[in-house]
Amino acid sequence: MNRYQFNRLLAEAARAMADEPGTQLTLERAVLMATDIIENCDLAGVSLVHRSGIDTHAASHKTLRQIDELQFELNEGPCLDALNQTDVLSVTNLAADPRWPNWGPRIAAELDIHSSMSFRLFTSGENLGALNLYATKIDAFSHEDLLDGLALAAHAAVALAGTIEEEQLHRALDTRRMIGEATGILRERFGLTTDQAWDVLRRISSQHNIKLHRVAQQLVDVGTLPDNA
Repeated sequence: MNRYQFNRLLAEAARAMADEPGTQLTLERAVLMATDIIENCDLAGVSLVHRSGIDTHAASHKTLRQIDELQFELNEGPCLDALNQTDVLSVTNLAADPRWPNWGPRIAAELDIHSSMSFRLFTSGENLGALNLYATKIDAFSHEDLLDGLALAAHAAVALAGTIEEEQLHRALDTRRMIGEATGILRERFGLTTDQAWDVLRRISSQHNIKLHRVAQQLVDVGTLPDNA
């Protein structure tokens, strides 16, 4: 593939990822594009960072999930290092790399995976996750592949950040709407002012250690508040 062809495919990939309506579809598109436009890439996946740890959210094949699961189990591997230590990590021979004495030999022997590239996905200092590419050959990826992977990862990070922000905005709007409906119910049912209804919801949330929007949702959905309100 020449540079013109790659740049055209990368532009198409960037537009496709930006057009996807949610995080999961954006990640699946990124994985699909990685195996299509990065030469010698046999497997691709994206792992995301969240409050309770790291999960594989998109994978081109079930083998990729096995690769990641073993990394998480052994707490060693290029994906974890890309997330915690360096932005880019290229490995020519996983079985022989001393950084992962347990994971590397097992991946090579059990899954026939021998090379990898990992790219941290981040925007404005926010660490979102990692794009991980694997190959069955030793020394499969060239320096050009590394640069191509960097370009794809940058576009994927921007698209991912955009979908996450959009989903957070939708959740915030849904929460505001739900709380507005709940305060309206309390005003009508008990003759309260808006401020008084809001105070009731906050008090119940605090007393029962339940998030405010869940208190509001229960009132809207079933017409009742938590017991002993």
